[in-house]
Amino acid sequence: MEIKVLGPGCPNCQELEKRVKKALEELKGEATVTKVTDFAEIGKYIMMTPGIVINEKVKHKGKPLPRVEQIKAWIQEES
Repeated sequence: MEIKVLGPGCPNCQELEKRVKKALEELKGEATVTKVTDFAEIGKYIMMTPGIVINEKVKHKGKPLPRVEQIKAWIQEES
């Protein structure tokens, strides 16, 4: 499984990355988590940051940030 956290590095983007890693830890899941900060690459998926892409499917964009429980549900959907 590949999870991309999209964002330029703002506090919300950093928090979203923490939540993704916490969700994986709680699920005892295996995934490659990549932080994407390049605006050209981000633009291929979303126009509003932060965002989450799991297995090339956009799961979230913009605010408010999803809760850990929601992120876990998305990960389970893609497992």
